[in-house]
Amino acid sequence: MYTSLINFSLYLLVSIPLMIFGILMFTRTTSYNDFAMINAGSNTHDPGQVDAAIAVACDLGGKIIGLSTVLASAIFHSANLLDLTIWGLVGILFEIIIFCFFRLLSPIKVTAEISGGNIAVGIFSAVLSISSGLLMAALIS
Repeated sequence: MYTSLINFSLYLLVSIPLMIFGILMFTRTTSYNDFAMINAGSNTHDPGQVDAAIAVACDLGGKIIGLSTVLASAIFHSANLLDLTIWGLVGILFEIIIFCFFRLLSPIKVTAEISGGNIAVGIFSAVLSISSGLLMAALIS
């Protein structure tokens, strides 16, 4: 029983910082301050700011779900904490690369649309992040 509790604690102590690091890296890939926009949208009645906050929250939330899916698979399949750390970092990089490809290949200015309140683009970006996270999670073995 204590061995399971110790393993749980160790994997948690590695996973949480990886999540935080991933979130910080995700927010660096955009030209806007994700958390400031989400906060501004929740403290106003201006429809434009509210829509921008929703679009940004969808985009960032999708990246977080995608990364957590990768981390969950890495926890399940990893042989040790180093293995988990490596897969976690690969997952962060993979999510960033997917978003960069989305920005590069899209006919629209993705970050401008999201920060401008285009909720559909934020949701599409979230779905792309979640689906790519699921794909990567399945590839980890």
